[in-house]
Amino acid sequence: MSPPQFLSAFENLKDQAKDALYALTSCLCQQSAKVKINGRTFQILKVLGEGGFSFVYLAQDEHSGRQFALKKIRCPTGSEGVKEAMREVEAYRRFKHPNIIRILDSAVVQDPEGDGKIVYLFLPLYKRGNLQDAINANVVNRKHFSERDMLRLFKGTCEAVRAMHDYRARPASSQPSQPNGAPRQQQRQQQEASERHSDDDERFPQPEGDGEGGYSYGSVNVPLVTKHRVEEEGDVVFDGDDELAQAQQAGETELIPYAHRDLKPGNIMIADDGVTPILMDFGSTVKARIHIENRSQALLQQDIAAEQSTMAYRAPELFDVKTGQTLDEKVDIWSLGCTLYALAYSHSPFENTQTTEQGGSIAMAVLNAQYKHPSSAYSRGLKDLIDGMLKVNPADRPDIHTVIQMTDRVLQTLA
Repeated sequence: MSPPQFLSAFENLKDQAKDALYALTSCLCQQSAKVKINGRTFQILKVLGEGGFSFVYLAQDEHSGRQFALKKIRCPTGSEGVKEAMREVEAYRRFKHPNIIRILDSAVVQDPEGDGKIVYLFLPLYKRGNLQDAINANVVNRKHFSERDMLRLFKGTCEAVRAMHDYRARPASSQPSQPNGAPRQQQRQQQEASERHSDDDERFPQPEGDGEGGYSYGSVNVPLVTKHRVEEEGDVVFDGDDELAQAQQAGETELIPYAHRDLKPGNIMIADDGVTPILMDFGSTVKARIHIENRSQALLQQDIAAEQSTMAYRAPELFDVKTGQTLDEKVDIWSLGCTLYALAYSHSPFENTQTTEQGGSIAMAVLNAQYKHPSSAYSRGLKDLIDGMLKVNPADRPDIHTVIQMTDRVLQTLA
């Protein structure tokens, strides 16, 4: 590890330790901490979850009493870290689907304990937790999902993934312009900021910022994140609903598949109705199709996957990226297979006795697709569906449309 990499890793560990200590002391003292963001004060009631670079808290607005899931991402590297964190914000806003979580707002504030910044994401609170919570409860209570309920949850998740794999946008070169040559979306940003400001229930805190350095969309220090911004890569992050629909009808959009790259039960919330799955955590999301031209690019993709994609649900091609291959959205199909297996048997197919207790390698088990179905009352159709997704060669895996069709067929046999 190079000295800069070592220092960066050390800073990340230090920041995580701060959050962990803060969370622990908050619990021990039985009093909630407070944070002030954009002129509003929020009580931090408890920790809901944590990841490698972030914590998620249960937060309550002191003024309205409204509760949120508040995701806190530390960015000790300053503007570069903020830019990376804002990619997650962009991903949340990019995909609109009933089975995909919607972000309520985001804010960037100066880290009071360092030179870096903190990105806050305001997300809806789902009191039923996620599918991993449901799996854990099943284990404790010695229960299991019925096959029908499991497949319905799985199908809803697949429909969210389909929205990502089928994402279409109008190329930047085809953006309509005003007479002065400026893209129309740039001229509407002020209007959209005004609309956001007037819709307190949909988006808050407000974008004007506060004395503590907090700001949301409109600050000159962070790219404006609106549904009309053009990405550096050249495609439209968001397009107006009416305009995009017109462009689709006219055949003016192009397919730009995105891969989630970290599909697992812990990233699938359960809506308050108890039956609707909600896909979340888009910090690992990338444009799906990446051609690997040299060894350096291969190692880079392996490193990114190792950092952002959970090992027990990670596709084999991300463990051993080869020069000349093209990574694509099929990485998500593998993860969906692992997720359905976990719903059925309470753990990933590659978290078994051999890999967790006998010193075996999860990576080797994944690369060779070494897993077995425990004895159960589940149908042959369910097992075949899982097996169809867990193919080592991505070309042998079905696409998301076929997975949904296969799921429907299994559901029909249960009627």
